[in-house]
Amino acid sequence: MAAIDRTERIRKRPRLAWDVGPAGQEGAVGGSGRHVSPPKRDDDREGHYVFNLGENLTPRYKILSKMGEGTFGRVLECWDRKTREFVAIKVVRSIRKYRVAAMVEVDVLQHLAKNDRGRLRCVQIQNWFDYRNHICIVFEKLGPSLFDFLRRNKYCPFPVDLVREFGRQLLESVAYMHDLHLIHTDLKPENILLVSSDHVKLPGCKRFSSDETHFRCLPKSSAIKLIDFGSTVSGNQNHSSIVSTRHYRAPEGEQLFKTHENLEHLAMMERVLGPLPEHMIRGAKRGSRLNWPEGAVSRESIRAIRKLDRLKDLVSRHVDSSRSLIDLLHGLLKFDPSERLTAQQALDHPFFKNPM
Repeated sequence: MAAIDRTERIRKRPRLAWDVGPAGQEGAVGGSGRHVSPPKRDDDREGHYVFNLGENLTPRYKILSKMGEGTFGRVLECWDRKTREFVAIKVVRSIRKYRVAAMVEVDVLQHLAKNDRGRLRCVQIQNWFDYRNHICIVFEKLGPSLFDFLRRNKYCPFPVDLVREFGRQLLESVAYMHDLHLIHTDLKPENILLVSSDHVKLPGCKRFSSDETHFRCLPKSSAIKLIDFGSTVSGNQNHSSIVSTRHYRAPEGEQLFKTHENLEHLAMMERVLGPLPEHMIRGAKRGSRLNWPEGAVSRESIRAIRKLDRLKDLVSRHVDSSRSLIDLLHGLLKFDPSERLTAQQALDHPFFKNPM
C-alpha cells in the first residue's frame, strides 16, 4: 500500500486560522473569542500535550476527561461542538517517531474506511489535524478495552459464548485487513474495545474461594472494534523483525508467555504447545534443539516454566466440552506459519460453526 510506504514523510499543513487569532488573541473564532484555545504551554518531559479539563482543543472540541494514556500519547474525551456528540481524540506526543506512526495510522484508517463496505469492525476515524506539533486523530467514542474490562472485573474469565463472539469479530477484522494486504502487528486485549460501556452485574465468580460474596460484570453487548493501527505494515513491505507486544506475539495466549527474556519465551512456548519444529530451530542456527534449561537465566525461571500446563489442560480448567476450542487454538498457535490457520480459515472452524 503506497500510503504506508511514505512513513518517513510527515504531511505538511499550513498553520490553521483558529490557532492564531486577530490582534494576537490566539484561537479566536472569527475574532469573537468565544471558544479560544488555551495559552501555549510547553509539553511535558516526554512530549505529551499539557492540558486542563474544560479547555478547548481547537475551538471545535472541548476537553472533558482523559480516557487513557500510552507510549504514543493520550486519549481525551471531548465534546464536538460541530456534530454535538462525544468523541475520543488521540493526541500524539510531539516526538518525530510517534508523529510518523500517527500519520501511518491516519492513512490506514482512511484506507480501511474507504473499503469497509459496512462491516465496521475497525474503529472509525472522523477527523485529524496537527495542533501545536501534536497529531490529533478524532474517533467515535467507544467503551473500555477488553483488558480494562477484565482488570476492573478482577480478571473473572468471560463465558465461552462471549469469547466465541469476540473471537469471531476479531478474526473478521483481521481477515478484512489481510484482504487489503495489511498486517496490524499489535493485536492484544488493550487494542480491542467494546463498542458500549453498558454492563450487567451478576453474582459469583468461580475463581474466588472465600465465603465472601463476589460479583462479576458482563458487557450487555458483545460488539467490539479493533483500534491502534500505528504499527500497521503492508504485507509486501519490509518491516522490523520485532513486532507486537511480546506477551501477545504469535503464538498468543492468556498471557501464557509472560516474560521479557527471549530464550525463556521460547521455552514457555515449547512447554505449552510442544517442541519447536526441528527445521525452524535449524534455520535459527540453534542446533537441533532449544538451548533449555542450559541457557536459563536463573533456577526460578526453570521452575516457573515447569509449572506451566499444556494448552489442553489450561483450556479444560475453564471450559466444558472444550475440544473444538482447543483444536482451534492449536491451529492458530502453530509454530510454523505455513501450517497456521489464516483468519479466514479460522472463521470456518467448527468452534464457530457448531457452538454446541
